[in-house]
Amino acid sequence: MDLFIRNISQLVTVAAAGQRVKTGLAMRDVGIITDGAVECKEGTITWVGTTAEYSGEIPEDMSVIDARGMVALPGFIDSHTHTVFSGSRENEFALRSAGAAYQEIADAGGGILNTVKSVRTASKRDLKRSARHHLTEMMRHGTTTVEIKSGYGLTVDDEIKMLEAIAELREEELTDIVPTFMAAHAVPPEFAGNAQAYVELIVGTMLPYVVRKGLARYCDVFCEHGYFDVGDSRVILSAARAAGLRLKIHAEEFSVSGGAELAADLKVTSADHLEHVTEKGIEALANSGVVATILPGVSFVLHQQYAPARQLIDSGVAVALATDFNPGSCMSFSMPLMMTIACTQMRMTPEEALVASTLNAAAALDLSATHGSLEVGKKADILLADIPDFRFLAYHFGVNHVGSIVKNGTLLEL
Repeated sequence: MDLFIRNISQLVTVAAAGQRVKTGLAMRDVGIITDGAVECKEGTITWVGTTAEYSGEIPEDMSVIDARGMVALPGFIDSHTHTVFSGSRENEFALRSAGAAYQEIADAGGGILNTVKSVRTASKRDLKRSARHHLTEMMRHGTTTVEIKSGYGLTVDDEIKMLEAIAELREEELTDIVPTFMAAHAVPPEFAGNAQAYVELIVGTMLPYVVRKGLARYCDVFCEHGYFDVGDSRVILSAARAAGLRLKIHAEEFSVSGGAELAADLKVTSADHLEHVTEKGIEALANSGVVATILPGVSFVLHQQYAPARQLIDSGVAVALATDFNPGSCMSFSMPLMMTIACTQMRMTPEEALVASTLNAAAALDLSATHGSLEVGKKADILLADIPDFRFLAYHFGVNHVGSIVKNGTLLEL
């Protein structure tokens, strides 16, 4: 059914006028229309403006929403998650609360490899059941598009199991899902002391199968000391690009690894984390057009330094926000909460945080031509919130302010 939303007290379009991303001062322009209206046909936005300007005749079969007193804004795009997993790690949360460091826990057999054990014993059906619950809750909190990585299997069969689960969820769920192949998340126990052999397995066996079966759009690598160094990361990402995948990279999370410079050199779509990025790395990102995806929830949970969001933005880097939803370092899928942390701890303005959660997050998935703003020709993914101003989302945290969700032009009941 076609849809017309009218009398919107504050219509926040994040309009980009054809631009892929917003950078610098443009990130503070969120395109607000007072007493706005949006027309949607066949899942696409066909008209945007003020209610008074709309001159079309509303057909009898068109659904109409009176959004008087409400704020409308684009659906959130979570461009970095590990939503498919099994088990939980609240015991590690308790250990960190008592003073244990992330790497200390990982060295003792916890961290990523803890979840790997659970995923290997879980069935694909179990993985989907858990992920489906998370996706529903994400949608209720306003996330209409989400990227999901593999990386908790670390064997041929278990990585494929994860990617097949993601592929089936793409077909079955309302959320737009972008699949990422990330076998290079950690070196599995079977290859301890022989990371090179595992890299060869990824490139020679896993990657060709994943591409042949169409199971991923992106390839990602955890470029970090103790995981995959710059050389190994370059090998994996270069092979993935040659095979037809787009590229992402975990860079500079726990230390200066050179991942940002590698991201710029390869011109990956997005470089994520960047808590320890250097000025040289920032300059390289700014000159390359790579989106910097920052993950404030991780620093919040791990009690570690935050990515230099203010410096990245002021240097002209396109900044996106994401949750990094995962069982170890950020058990939260709330994009509004990420906006709150970005504003209070990373010196981002509410406007910048919203752009980073919508248009720029879409660019981090090469989707900003169709997602991330409320403009004619884009997907009709719209959030309606009963709040006085969009900034209220980040200001009044810990509460879900999303009242209604329009996905593909259809009002959902969740």
